[in-house]
Amino acid sequence: MADNLIDTTVSPKQIRFKPGGLPAAFEVMVVNDSDRFASFQVEVMAAGVEVDRLPDWYIISPEVSTKKPPGDVTHFQVTIVDNPVPGFVGLMNLTVRVFSMELPDEDREVLRLILEQGTGSIPLKLDLPVGEFQEYPANQQEIPVRVYNPSQLETDVTLKFSGLDPTWIVDGTERQLHLPPGGQATETFICQIPDIPQAPSRIYPFAIAATHRHGTPAQVEGILEVLPMGLVKFSATPKQQQIPAKRTWLPNWRSFPVTYTLEFDNHSNLQQQVSVEIQGEDKQECTLELPDKPAELNPGQTAQAATRVQARRHLWGGTKRLSLEAVAMLSDQRLGNTNPTSQVLRLDVYPILPAWLVLGGGVLLLYFIWWLSWLNPNNKLFGHQAAVNSVQFNGMSQNVVSGSSDETLIKWRVDGFFNPVANPEVEEIADTGKAVRVIRYKPIDNNVVAAGLENGEIQLLNLLAETPKLMDSFSFQKDDRVLALEFTEDSRYLFSGHGSGKVLGWDIYQDLDQSLGQLNEEKQPIMELNFDFAVYNLEFIGQGNQNLAVAGRFHQLVILNLGDNSLRKVTYKEGEEGGKDDYIFSMDVAKLKPYLLATADNQGTITLWNMRSCLVDNQSCEILDRWSNGHGGQPVRSVALSNGGCYLASGGDDGRMMLWPLTNQGKRAENYASGIEVGRSLRNQTFKFNSVDINVLKRNILIASGSDDTQVRVRRAKRLQGLGCDRDE
Repeated sequence: MADNLIDTTVSPKQIRFKPGGLPAAFEVMVVNDSDRFASFQVEVMAAGVEVDRLPDWYIISPEVSTKKPPGDVTHFQVTIVDNPVPGFVGLMNLTVRVFSMELPDEDREVLRLILEQGTGSIPLKLDLPVGEFQEYPANQQEIPVRVYNPSQLETDVTLKFSGLDPTWIVDGTERQLHLPPGGQATETFICQIPDIPQAPSRIYPFAIAATHRHGTPAQVEGILEVLPMGLVKFSATPKQQQIPAKRTWLPNWRSFPVTYTLEFDNHSNLQQQVSVEIQGEDKQECTLELPDKPAELNPGQTAQAATRVQARRHLWGGTKRLSLEAVAMLSDQRLGNTNPTSQVLRLDVYPILPAWLVLGGGVLLLYFIWWLSWLNPNNKLFGHQAAVNSVQFNGMSQNVVSGSSDETLIKWRVDGFFNPVANPEVEEIADTGKAVRVIRYKPIDNNVVAAGLENGEIQLLNLLAETPKLMDSFSFQKDDRVLALEFTEDSRYLFSGHGSGKVLGWDIYQDLDQSLGQLNEEKQPIMELNFDFAVYNLEFIGQGNQNLAVAGRFHQLVILNLGDNSLRKVTYKEGEEGGKDDYIFSMDVAKLKPYLLATADNQGTITLWNMRSCLVDNQSCEILDRWSNGHGGQPVRSVALSNGGCYLASGGDDGRMMLWPLTNQGKRAENYASGIEVGRSLRNQTFKFNSVDINVLKRNILIASGSDDTQVRVRRAKRLQGLGCDRDE
């Protein structure tokens, strides 16, 4: 067995101590039995002493010895100043432990300590079974404490709770206990934590002190942590703003920024700092002014953060509807973020010029453009400025020529009437100096137009660009209105009908062949016939231009045979003589059915005739169809038959253009006995239609008209090939 390097001697081996009396002491002698220098320390241990109790019941002198050489002796004095186990009376073993930092060995000695009944006070012993507590606001927390009386005397104990708001402790902060000698008791303090926000989330230290008359006070400490609870409400007022703020319907150049008030209501028990960030695709279009620093929020408090927004306004156009997202961020996110996390801010940015002003200005601009354009019927720069008295298609229906009381002839492009952005007016052919009553194309080439004027003059107008417009001008009797014109098929002769009742024949071959521009003021007609009625219409009937139909006042309809100058009177209405107020205003013959004649009068009657029966078969002229309800009983000013005789157009004083599909026998088609309305006069007023013309081109029926509202119209309708007359073979 190895030798002990430390030799310890305790003297005496038994001591007596009375708490509250004189201290008791003993000596510890330590001999360095090692071969090196060493310093020594002494520790005294007693049975039953609490582990966490400091060695305050004895005093050692010196606390640490100086280094001693081998064989040297160190003397320690140990003085007992208090009961190691408060309240204990009797025999207790003390263990003296000697050790050195320089030596691997230690030594122990035991002595006996006799503890007598003390004369001084003995402190109570307090203990918290649980030192740390956690609870949510509005809940109760029980805090138990154990009290032990170590003395041999019974005592009355007062427990006092401190550190928390006294109002939190149910039934008060003090408790009274009676403890017998060596007695123990457990007392519970109930802590009622207030609701949000009177209980901020943090750690609350507390203490429980015990006092009694037989000893010094004792105290124990603990902590209560109030856990976080609640939320921070986030709202925006208003959520919808507009720039400018007022009178958006008026022009407004000023653009002040708008303000959104962001409000944060802290319904939690946490102290918070709230910062704001603006997000969203429309952020780039705005200038933002956010708060300089985060909003400070104590529990239960409300804070506001003003956000100013400015946006650039368009001069005109639609309203910009911008959307911004205000996102709130909390400094302490143990409870998450705000509720809700963000607010959507709407901003309507109105243009500087309101929509109604732009729209109104646009309408006014369009109206001004319209007012200056050919679409304006009252525009003196385009079209006719007075009633249109006569219209006629050229042979291929590419153009229409019109004559008007405004003394002009105008050439129109047919396809322009069906193109809203095209001006159908081609050119003004001539200013005749007098009102134009009737016009007719020269059948061959359609390069010359004859115009019959109010003063009895007839003008031949050239449509070719390289020659003078006015080829010839002649008259027989001044102020004898020219009401009707008719060319022969070979274009050599022109017949005119006059208000005086004259029918004149003119040889215009030499006029067209002579030097252009040399007006023949002394020209004389080659034929002159006088009728006792005003002549309103002339039409060649049948083959070879032998029979010229003459119609006019008193419902007179006469067939003039140019071969023998004989006259044949046609009974217009059986058993009825025409009066001075009765007029046949219009006649027309189908070019491919030259014996099919249509007439119209001022009684509103339209009649279809088979003239073969009277001109070839030497019988009465046959009426194929007659009706008077086509224009509401008002005068029918003009009728026109298509070349094939399958369609009839009419225009009257009721302000309507009508289309009448016909059968192969020259009667109205049964399904269209009431006709088809293809047009009305301007603004649906009853401006009378003075002239109509009709032609069939490709898959359409074209109807041209002239009326008192100064307008020339071309309407289009689909061909009706299922009626048996109009068919492609």
